[in-house]
Amino acid sequence: MDSSALVAEPPGGAVPIHALKAEDLERAIAGLDERDRRFVLAQGFKAEAGRHVVIPAPDGNIGRVLFGLGGADSPERGPLVFGKLATALPKGTYRLAEGVDEPEFAALAFALASYRFERYRKPKEDGPRLVVPAGVDGAALGRIRDAVFLTRDLINIPANDCSPHDLAHAASSLAGRFGASVSIIEGEALARGFPMLHAVGAGSDRPPCLIDIRWGSESDPKVTLVGKGIVFDTGGLDIKPATGMALMKKDMGGAANVLGLASMIMEAGLKLRLRVLVPAAENAISGRAFRPGDVLRSRKGLTVEIGNTDAEGRLVLADALALADEEAPNLVVTMATLTGAARVALGPDVPPFFTDDVDFAAGLESAAAEVHDPVWRLPLWKPYDSWLGSKVADLNHIAPNGFAGSIVAALFLRRFVSAARTFAHFDIFAWNPTARAIGPEGGEAQAIRALFRYLSQRHG
Repeated sequence: MDSSALVAEPPGGAVPIHALKAEDLERAIAGLDERDRRFVLAQGFKAEAGRHVVIPAPDGNIGRVLFGLGGADSPERGPLVFGKLATALPKGTYRLAEGVDEPEFAALAFALASYRFERYRKPKEDGPRLVVPAGVDGAALGRIRDAVFLTRDLINIPANDCSPHDLAHAASSLAGRFGASVSIIEGEALARGFPMLHAVGAGSDRPPCLIDIRWGSESDPKVTLVGKGIVFDTGGLDIKPATGMALMKKDMGGAANVLGLASMIMEAGLKLRLRVLVPAAENAISGRAFRPGDVLRSRKGLTVEIGNTDAEGRLVLADALALADEEAPNLVVTMATLTGAARVALGPDVPPFFTDDVDFAAGLESAAAEVHDPVWRLPLWKPYDSWLGSKVADLNHIAPNGFAGSIVAALFLRRFVSAARTFAHFDIFAWNPTARAIGPEGGEAQAIRALFRYLSQRHG
């Protein structure tokens, strides 16, 4: 990764970037001198969103950059489109000039788009750099950039280098940076207190664990983040096809995202008592693997009939949620790559969230819009709760039909929360299937910038 894509103004100055809306292009070109006007016209530049043209200076160096924002109806029009410059411009130092409505998010997009995952290959040369715009808090941008990069790195690491133990090590390193306490329960020690987490991880030679991080004053409002940490998911005995397994290194994307959010919270010093719980396991196949039709006891005391071993994420989350609920936090948030149904409903870019708290929902939706981090609320539709019925246990963890998979999963998790004031569940994809303006194909942070803005507004 290039963590220094944002810089201070160099002594010799920086190349200006002029942002142009398509409807303003004719007027802007008319204002250029004859040489530059002819050059821009020869390039066929029409100010389409994300397109640019580099205008040379008389001495042959880069003189300035014109950058297109598109027309009024362009779906890409907005500050995050500036991220495309981080991978398109020649090496050099640039600054935002006129035409930039939200310089903070234009600069953030540039920084996020500079990310590279180079753990397993020779690093490329540093790319272009952008001067932090006047009046923008560069430290705050750096905090968000670092959290997103941490999240992406953790997701992109292949499963052979990301066991539950490795994930615990990464979480412990993060906790150590900010003086947070961390405890880890591992392997057979989970059988008594976290029986469903233990059962899901029993099929792997790499033992499961529960990671528990605490930070902040006990007198401050309690916020608990719970992230699904399935480091690889074969589907268990209900095995996935090869195509379904191809991206399952990202099944710990919920854990990566809550750790990224936690890093922002701790570095910003928000006035809350933070707890992060990560149930980490590998859903593997062996003679010890749990089976369809098994009945598992949960930490909460509810018995759960296993309808399909490939719906393991909600099982490990349920035990962690029961622990979180025991101290009645003000807010408990789960983040998980939980269902394909969420992707069918909203695609890879827009994660659904579920909550009964209308004030939280309104506040989060407002925060998400402010920081250009999309989310969409789906209902915890109570009539579907009956679909979780079982003839042999307190409940099944899946429905007997193929309907409303993401809602049903959220309703299952809701069964394990009773004391927390507010419960919210995010069913994220945590992956860019293709490169986007703010990042390459690969692991992605989703909803954590929105959540951080929401929490900052209340506990800053």
